[in-house]
Amino acid sequence: MKEITRDFDPNIFHPFYIIRRELKKKMEKFAPSLHGRLLDFGCGSKPYESLFQTEEYIGLDYYNEGHPHENENIDVFYDGKNFPFEDNHFDCILCSEVVEHIFNLPEILLEMNRVLKKDGLLLLTCPFVWNEHEVPFDFARYSQFALKSLLENAGFEIVRFEKSGNFILAITQLKVLYFYNHCKRLLGNFFLLRWIYKGLFVFIPNAGGLLLNLILPKDHSLYLNNIVLAKKK
Repeated sequence: MKEITRDFDPNIFHPFYIIRRELKKKMEKFAPSLHGRLLDFGCGSKPYESLFQTEEYIGLDYYNEGHPHENENIDVFYDGKNFPFEDNHFDCILCSEVVEHIFNLPEILLEMNRVLKKDGLLLLTCPFVWNEHEVPFDFARYSQFALKSLLENAGFEIVRFEKSGNFILAITQLKVLYFYNHCKRLLGNFFLLRWIYKGLFVFIPNAGGLLLNLILPKDHSLYLNNIVLAKKK
């Protein structure tokens, strides 16, 4: 089983350092809760597979033009509506950074509930603050209240809800993201320019944001990701 790659466990010179650092911490915290046969819904490259000590790990995904799946180890594709599994088939489901790309989310949550065994667990993460991505298949941003309502209507009970990041860290990440989006095409293969950019527009903002986060009061009304652990009723 491969370890988490640098893209999902980045250092401070990476433009997604803040958001992925915070998300990895949450995944490490909740991963031990999941056991038995696991379905990774929207698995992509299965970036967090190594964190889960389950008996079976099945990756399910859907092909769309915004996210081609070259070089991704997907076990099963589905049609965007129906999971090709029988009722009560899985002990747990992981769904990480996927639901913002699903237009028919209430239907998909019902499918998740259907394939879970009684008292099976769903670990779901999704962004609260992020730019448009995988366009045009980027449909929503969810608050904690929206997610709780959607999950409860689909037959889930919320076990635990947490946020990753906070106001300071979210602003820091968005600032770094802005410069990354506007500079990445200009840097090309110029080694010196890339390192000047990383120092000025990635390392310094990231380090400054971490320092401010230690000093200033915490405010979680703006944050990066939702992390929900829910149980099938």
